Amino acid sequence: MTDIQETLDVFEETREAEMAAPDAKNEKPEVAEFSQQGYLHLKENQLSAAEDCFKKILAMEPQNNYALVGMGDAARKRSDFAAAMEFYNMCLEYHPGNNYALFGLADCYKAFKNYPQAIKIWEHYLSHDDKNITVLTRIADAYRKVKNLDKSQSIYQQVLAMEGDNPYALIGLGHLHYDFKEYEKALSYWERMISRHSADQVDIRVLTSVGNCHRKLKNYASGIDIFRFALEIVPDNFYALFGMADCYRGMNMHEEALEYWNRILSRDPANRVILTRAGEEYRALGRFDEALGMYEKALNIEFDAYAVMGIALINKEKGKYAEALSSLEALQRSDFRNKRLYSEIADCYVKLGQEKKAEEVLASAPRQGFRAAAGYGERFRRGPH
Repeated sequence: MTDIQETLDVFEETREAEMAAPDAKNEKPEVAEFSQQGYLHLKENQLSAAEDCFKKILAMEPQNNYALVGMGDAARKRSDFAAAMEFYNMCLEYHPGNNYALFGLADCYKAFKNYPQAIKIWEHYLSHDDKNITVLTRIADAYRKVKNLDKSQSIYQQVLAMEGDNPYALIGLGHLHYDFKEYEKALSYWERMISRHSADQVDIRVLTSVGNCHRKLKNYASGIDIFRFALEIVPDNFYALFGMADCYRGMNMHEEALEYWNRILSRDPANRVILTRAGEEYRALGRFDEALGMYEKALNIEFDAYAVMGIALINKEKGKYAEALSSLEALQRSDFRNKRLYSEIADCYVKLGQEKKAEEVLASAPRQGFRAAAGYGERFRRGPH
């Protein structure tokens, strides 16, 4: 899941709104005015205008916490995380307990994928505000990224105890269980999320994640329903198109699968993975020339074992066993763990009348621990029933 998607990265606008109105009793009138203007510009994503206001404050008060955090937030919104960290750290040097600087600094570490340091800072933040749900969900998400299932799950559940259907916690728990291949549990949290909202208001990434759970569980019909709905919302969404194609593929509905692979290729004609998938569908339909065209396009981009395998299987279908064998044995030398290669190679030798050689190939498979291939060899030696 392409990591489906950083659904929990939504930054709370309320944080900026709260900071947009500093306490006038503690600020000079002109400083308070520039601060309010700066945060309004920041909220409206007018970053240059916001920075102008904050720079005017810093010219008057170099240690002003609102201006330093505002400059950090503007840099963070530009994705200039290194610059943002400088401003947040400067603020913390003068104002060690500033929650907003801590929050922004942790988000920067998260952007750099330094999750342990982000966790450390967020936990320090919680020492000042241990009921902050936004921070709790961010910590839980960071623990998920470092594969700490128990800690992440515990914090998400803590959030749900505070706010029964918190969407970030439900989404995060879904991702957490999906990452650990616990698809039914992931599905339960994401469907709970959807049930609390109108489906067309749910993030498209949640919908495609639900579809992917059904796909992984081989509930292909249910997956198709979800992916089709996602495509009604975002007609060219890659994950929904991929999910539709792969579900139809799982149901051996090759014409239907091909329609969606080709829809992806119409937008991304050099996608090597999708070219080989389309080639598989053409091959399954007996449209060998079109399949070969797809495989060759994939190989023109980069070596692809699936494309080589597909071409070899087409050669087998056409009775070109020697050509197929040459390709399959070349693949086997670089991918000796692929159990299918043993049976395909053995079958080529059988077709060429070299039964002894076929037995030798199959006999080599158990040494790699492939029971399936060993069973195939035993059936070959016994002959058909």
